[in-house]
Amino acid sequence: MEIADERIRYAIEHTEVLKLPKQTLATFGTTNVDYYLLTEPVYTELVNQQETVIRAGKVSSERPRIVTPTYLTKLEGFTENARRYIELLAREHPHAPGLLYSYKNEPKELTIVSDPLNVVASRLNEKIDREGEKLAAIIKGVDELWDVSLLKFISQLTEGSLGSNIAELRKRGLLDIDRAGIPREARLRIEELFELVKQGLADPAKLKIELDRWDLFEEYEDRFLSLFRRR
Repeated sequence: MEIADERIRYAIEHTEVLKLPKQTLATFGTTNVDYYLLTEPVYTELVNQQETVIRAGKVSSERPRIVTPTYLTKLEGFTENARRYIELLAREHPHAPGLLYSYKNEPKELTIVSDPLNVVASRLNEKIDREGEKLAAIIKGVDELWDVSLLKFISQLTEGSLGSNIAELRKRGLLDIDRAGIPREARLRIEELFELVKQGLADPAKLKIELDRWDLFEEYEDRFLSLFRRR
């Protein structure tokens, strides 16, 4: 376990975002960022030639959602230590709003070129500027742990967008918390889900899960069941 942790730490320390997108993540929509993740092959030391691996792909960021520590305790996928931390936050600040970002990685292609990494990076940088790509990034990573390098980029992208996202949400009053401890944005999201289910565009199970995560099913139960009586 310690060896794995050391390798991950090494990958994080040796990952560098050479070019960030010129735009931050959208507050009210999906953002698609094209990336070029550059690494030196693991076999570089065994051959008398400099090569660069180019992993091209797209990271899609969904509209950031306002959540609370209480809401997060209902989500799956956290490690035991992370869950303990979230439960501590939920006890001390149950209704403190925060943003939850969701990402999807879509790898496109992998190519290996016979040029040093800095030359490839410079060429890609010129291409991005020439074509006016405002949502493109170049990342220098570690070959055997390239996915960790990508996650570091995503973390940096999120951090750089957080301030503007929160400012826009606050301006629209979406961070306001009601007497039940529910953010206004969450109430609106539930209304959107009700409408989508009504139109047959969303699975009722998704709405049920969202209501349960906010401990709101009892409040919306009659309305939820009425969706089935109409069918």
